[in-house]
Amino acid sequence: MTTHAPRTGRSVTLPDSLDEAVAALTAMPAAVPVAGGTDLMAAVNRGRLRPAGLVGLGRISEIRGWRYQDGHALLGAGLTHARMGRPDFAALIPALAASARAAGPPQIRNAGTLGGNIVTAAPTGDTLPVLAALEADLVIAGPEGARREIPVSHLLAGREMLGPAELIAFVRVPLLHAPQVFLKATGRTGPGRATASVAVVLDPARRGVRCAVGAIAPMPLRPLEAERWIASLIDWDGERGLAGEALAAFGEYVATACIPDPAPAAPGEEQQVLPPAVLHLRRTVAALARRALGRALS
Repeated sequence: MTTHAPRTGRSVTLPDSLDEAVAALTAMPAAVPVAGGTDLMAAVNRGRLRPAGLVGLGRISEIRGWRYQDGHALLGAGLTHARMGRPDFAALIPALAASARAAGPPQIRNAGTLGGNIVTAAPTGDTLPVLAALEADLVIAGPEGARREIPVSHLLAGREMLGPAELIAFVRVPLLHAPQVFLKATGRTGPGRATASVAVVLDPARRGVRCAVGAIAPMPLRPLEAERWIASLIDWDGERGLAGEALAAFGEYVATACIPDPAPAAPGEEQQVLPPAVLHLRRTVAALARRALGRALS
């Protein structure tokens, strides 16, 4: 796997179905599942991971597409970013398609998968704030054909974890048929890791706005009070427009909720202030949230 790695025995298993993959992981608990490998192999090459074996998921066709199910889209965990970025998928879930197109250069998008992005749970994962804003659920495949569902936010927050020999099989996303926007800021031009990202999803049926901020914390943040406040200002039965002042206020509300000011100093102590870099990040989040909502409403 690397030229300097110690030569130890490693097995590679290539199952044809989810249940075969789960059985392989059950038989070899130290093995690691791999699909695109964009994060896993980077860890191997840097010496941070030495798996005893690999269970390749590339032959499992059932997790490489999507289908409709009870007003939801059931997305296979093996969907690549490149596939999600195509126009037919963008018509289905626009914000997720936009985040997939922003995930990196072509070689990363062609290999990296939706399930891998979730399991790796890197703060800069572009699909994560979109899935949080959509309130997606995960379908987990386990031993003996078991299937269970958990909210994606529970996994990202560490409230519920994958058990031994369990795999993310599908991601269940509600089809809202409403505007969705994903925006990100990077530290350089072109595709790159996000310094901040924002997903805004309108939910006209519930007269709600959902917003999630990524890359600034270990998991996407939901400014729930800001969501409820801005939703109360929207004329859902009319043009759904908002004045520029309201959009700006929403951006500030989101940014302050996600990057709050330091707590008030105790008597006799000096009041702490946010460092300039953090203030810049907060201004970036405010701008992204303002623009995302403005585009969604337009």
